Amino acid sequence: MRLSVDPGSSVPPYEQVRAQLAAQVGDGRLPVGTRLPTVRQLAADLELAVNTVARAYRELEAAGLLETRGRHGTFVAPGRDDARDRLHRAAADYAAEAARLGVPPEAALDLVRAALDAGRRG
Repeated sequence: MRLSVDPGSSVPPYEQVRAQLAAQVGDGRLPVGTRLPTVRQLAADLELAVNTVARAYRELEAAGLLETRGRHGTFVAPGRDDARDRLHRAAADYAAEAARLGVPPEAALDLVRAALDAGRRG
């Protein structure tokens, strides 16, 4: 598992970690059942605050990509929906690009809504 954080990026560090882990889970580089480093270990490795990595893990768990098994650790969750994984990756990429371009979140969401509406009509 290779992760890097660009401190000069406009994308928050937790989102950089979350997006990279989501991509690695989504494309199979982190297969189901893979044990991830502890929050403290990954934070130390990336020179980030523990809460930064914890937020990334929480968001990935909420998305169904990771599961925490108490003291046993955090693992790549089974039973993922491939279509949902691909959309999640696309959404993460879109969010990162919107942030890089300085597009406010509400404006970026408006663009997505318009694209979804056009897709329903087309």
